[in-house]
Amino acid sequence: MPLLGRAAVAMWWDMAPEHRTEFEDWHSHEHFPERMRIEGFRRGSRWASASGAEGFFVLYELDTYDVLTSPHYLARLNAPTPWSTKMMPRHRNMVRSQCRVLASFGAGIAASLLTIRLAPQPGCDRALGDALLGALTKVHGVAGITGAHVLQTDTPRSAMTREQVIRGGDKSADWIVIVAGYDARSVSDVSGGRLGEEMLSRMGAEGHQIRDLFTLSHSITPSEL
Repeated sequence: MPLLGRAAVAMWWDMAPEHRTEFEDWHSHEHFPERMRIEGFRRGSRWASASGAEGFFVLYELDTYDVLTSPHYLARLNAPTPWSTKMMPRHRNMVRSQCRVLASFGAGIAASLLTIRLAPQPGCDRALGDALLGALTKVHGVAGITGAHVLQTDTPRSAMTREQVIRGGDKSADWIVIVAGYDARSVSDVSGGRLGEEMLSRMGAEGHQIRDLFTLSHSITPSEL
C-alpha cells in the first residue's frame, strides 16, 4: 500500500458496540464521500480492530501538507452535517495526527495493518528517522508484507475546528509507523520482531510505544464516487 501523496491524517478512536452499525453507515456513505470531494484528498481507508475490540483506525492520504489548511477542508471541518454532529461525540479516546510522510514503500491495498505510535528519545530525531528508513526497506521485503511507512506529526497552527469542539478536543501521536500486509501473522510478527519495542528503542525511540493491529473495513478514492 504506497501512500498517495506527501501528507496524511491518521486517526484512532473507540466506538461503542451499540453505535457501530450507524457509525459504519455514516462513515462509509456520508463522511468518506464528503472528504473525498475535497481537493487534495487521494484516498481514505478505515480499519477495525483485529481482535474485535472497539478500536478503529482511519487514514486519509493527501497530495501535499498544504491540504491540511486549505479553505475547502477547513470549511468542512467547521460546518459538520447534522449526521456528523450526531456522530462526533461518539468518537471516544480520539487521537488525530496531521502528518508529513517521511517514507513510504509498497503497492496495493492489504487486508491487515499494524500501527505503532512512538516518539524519539531527546536528540534522536535524525538517528531514529535514518534507522526507521533502513528497517522499513527490509520489512517491505518480508513475505506477507505489502507496505511499510513512517509519518511524523506536524500540526498546523490553526484554531480548533467545530468538529474538534464537538468531540471535546483531540490528542495527537508523534511519529507513526504503519505496516500493511496480506498475511495477518506476518504483520503481527513484525510488531514483535523487526519492529519490536526493544528494537525501536535501540533505534532511538522512547520506550513507551502503542501498538495496534487492524483489518481493512473500507477504502475509497475520489474516482470511485
